[in-house]
Amino acid sequence: MPNKNLRTVPVYRKALDLCRMSREIAAYVSHNKDLLKLYQSNSHRDIIADSLITDAILIPQKIAQAEHSESLSVRMKSAKFINIMTRNILSYCNGLEKDGVKEKEYLNLLRTEIKSFRKSFKAWRRSLRGGNDTTFGLNDSYGF
Repeated sequence: MPNKNLRTVPVYRKALDLCRMSREIAAYVSHNKDLLKLYQSNSHRDIIADSLITDAILIPQKIAQAEHSESLSVRMKSAKFINIMTRNILSYCNGLEKDGVKEKEYLNLLRTEIKSFRKSFKAWRRSLRGGNDTTFGLNDSYGF
């Protein structure tokens, strides 16, 4: 797997799309604050926006780590981590909605992007283990 071009991996491309959309939504809800200001802010909305960006950025990094690793353990840990990050992003959408973000259609777009990513993720995840998703607790527990 070393030297594999990640741009040819569908789940990686979907993760980059998810990352871009998350950054755009975070910029919108935080009134275009830069990352350092988001990190330092005490505003609930800014904290959620910062977490949204952070978790979305970690997803393609974990995919890259899994794609370049020969270790099944590393690959499965990466998949479990990605599963957690996608659930977090859905929670951030709910948190932003509860915090009063009026443009729910943006949050719904992000939710739709997560669903699209999850389809690609499931296929990729099966390929990591040769089709057995129940190993390492990777079965879906929230209905996608």
